[in-house]
Order: sequence, then structure tokens, then C-alpha cells
Amino acid sequence: SEHRPVAAMSPITPMAMLQIAVQRGADLEQLQKLMDLQERWEKNEARKAYLRGVAAFKTEAPVLPKNKHVKFPAGGGITEYDHATLDKVCEVVGKALSTHGLSHAWEVEQKEARIAVTCVLTHSAGHSERVRMEAEADNSGSKNSIQAIGSTITYLQRYTLLAVTGLAAKGQDNDGRDAGTVMDEKTRIDFESDIESLADTHGAEVLWKQIAEACKKTGDKESYDALKAKIVAKGKALRGKK
Repeated sequence: SEHRPVAAMSPITPMAMLQIAVQRGADLEQLQKLMDLQERWEKNEARKAYLRGVAAFKTEAPVLPKNKHVKFPAGGGITEYDHATLDKVCEVVGKALSTHGLSHAWEVEQKEARIAVTCVLTHSAGHSERVRMEAEADNSGSKNSIQAIGSTITYLQRYTLLAVTGLAAKGQDNDGRDAGTVMDEKTRIDFESDIESLADTHGAEVLWKQIAEACKKTGDKESYDALKAKIVAKGKALRGKK
């Protein structure tokens, strides 16, 4: 007899199950459960797409040269340094992110003397991650109050973007560590996935000890800051569910 090749079966998704349930006249409660399952499945698929996009972005991570020299009087002396300006960071990073379906945006808050900036990194599939930093208005030099606030916002926008993408400007200060000592990419992505999957605050505490130890071994301050921000946000979300 003639042997026909067996067609590869597509994985059964919650949506496929939902369609079958509708055809078979499932009741409202069963349909609701399948719809909830489909929503969780879509969120997980979006998260995986985000992680793949970030991993691909980092394999082709752009170099951010420090393109501006700053010099001003401060504390009776002169402060000067080089840094990558926000427009340059956005120009280079934004283009590289878009290649992998990623984009960024900022949220800015001000409460009394504190200014907080959150950088939100979003994948076209819908999943987002965020890093938040805050500081007081930058009163260095001869800035007026508006300039001081603007300076701090610009500074925080630049560094939250660098933190959420895991990048650093070429030659950026690294507290004396070797610039080549960074966490293995797979390890960092695994930690990010573990944070997303946390179910309780005790698990968050245990995971953070592992993350902190891994960062300590490599001296990777960028990964430390970014992962700390993620696990703190996750901990707040878990406490809010109680």
C-alpha cells in the first residue's frame, strides 16, 4: 500500500481550544476559563518575544561614544567630564531597537523636590519592561530652577534608557571595574524570565540573593541596577495582589 507522509501537527493554542468549545456549545463558564487561558498565553508569548528581541538587540548593541565635554565651576573648583548626550543616545539606540521590534518612551513625575523618570521599553508584541530612577533637581553651575529640573530629567532619561537596554556609553565610569566584566547574556535573560514568573515575595527575596551574588562575581553594575529595578517592581506588584 502507498505510504503518505504524516503532516506535522500545529500546536493547539488556547484560541483553537476556544473555537472548538464554541462549536460544541460550551457553557459561558467554560468559555470564560478558556478566554482567561488565552489571555495568559498571549501575555507569555509577548514576554518571550520581548526577551528574544532584547537578546537580538544586544548581539548587535551599538557603541555610544561620549560626544560632549562638560565643564563648570562647582564647590569652589571646576567639574568637568565627557558624556553621551540624550539626543545622541536616542538617535543610535532608537534605530537599533526598532530593528528588533522594540521602542522606548519615558514617564516623568515630580513630587516636591524629587524628580522621577521611568523608561518603558516595549516590544511590538505588547510586552513592556521599565526602569525607574529619581533624583533632586540639578542645581550645579548657574542654572535657574527650570533649567535645574530640565537637567535632571535629561540625565535620568539618558541613564534609564541605558539601564533598561543594558547599554553603557563607551568609556563610561564603572567604579573601577574592568569594562569587559559583564554578566553572560543568557544568565541575564534567565534572571529576567525568573523575575517575571515570581509568585510570591519570599521567592523574590531568594531570587534577589542569587542575582546579587551573580552581579557581584562579574562586577556588572548595569545588570545589577536593571535587575534590581525589575525585581523591586515585581515585589510591589505581588504585595499589591494580597
